[in-house]
Amino acid sequence: MIPPDNKTPKSTAEKKMQEGKRISENIFLCEDGKYRWIYEMSLFKNPTVIILVWKIFFFIMLGIFAFTMLMDVFSGYMNGERFLDTLKILGYFIIGMTVLCALGYLLYAAIMGGKYIVMFEMDDEGVNHKQLPKQAKKAEWISLLTVLAGLASRNPTTVGVGLISARSEMYTRFGNVRKIKAYPNRDLIKLNERLMHNQVYAAKEDFDFVYGYIKDHVDIILLCSDRLSIGKSHKCKKAEGA
Repeated sequence: MIPPDNKTPKSTAEKKMQEGKRISENIFLCEDGKYRWIYEMSLFKNPTVIILVWKIFFFIMLGIFAFTMLMDVFSGYMNGERFLDTLKILGYFIIGMTVLCALGYLLYAAIMGGKYIVMFEMDDEGVNHKQLPKQAKKAEWISLLTVLAGLASRNPTTVGVGLISARSEMYTRFGNVRKIKAYPNRDLIKLNERLMHNQVYAAKEDFDFVYGYIKDHVDIILLCSDRLSIGKSHKCKKAEGA
C-alpha cells in the first residue's frame, strides 16, 4: 500500500483523498461522498496480471483455431487425423504463447518498475479502477508498441492484446454486475458483467470492508431488478438500503 504523501504532485482525486476522512488503514471517505484508496501491487509476487494476460492470449488464439476448424468442417476437409493434427498444432502454439507471454510480462514489469499502482473510487452507484497518471502513460506506450509489433508481424493475437491493454481506466456500475468473485489471498475482487470484467484490489486490512460494501450494494440492486420485473416501483432500492 502507498498512503497519500506530499512529495509528488497530486491529481484532483489524490487531493480529495488527503482532505477526506480515514475510515480504515488505506481508505478515505471524501467530501464528494466517494470512498478512495490507492493500491500498490508487486508484479513479481502477485500472479493476477500475468494470468489475465495469458487468458486473453489463450481465448483469442482459441477463437482463431475454432474458426479455422469450422471452415474445414464446412469445406469437407475435416476428418479424425486432421482434427488430431490441429489439436497438436494448437498445443505447440499454447506452449510458445506461454513462453512469449512470460518473457513479455517480465519486460512489462521491468518497465513499470515492478509495481502496478492504481486508485479506486467507489460510491453507491459503482466503482472506478484507474492507474495513476505516471503509470498510465507508460502503459499507453507499451500498448502502442504491442499493436505495432503485431501489425509488423501480421499477428492478430498480439494486435488484439495491445488494443485491450490500452485501457488504463474501467468503471463498473453495481447494477450491471452479474457475479462477484473474491480472492482474499490475492487481495482481489472480480466484478463480472455480461461482457466486461473489472478487478478491484484492496489490502488485507481493507478487504472485508470493500468486499462487504460491494456485495451489499450489488445484492440490493439485483433484488430490486427482480422486483421491477414483476412491476414493483424503483423505490425498492432505497427501501432495501434503509
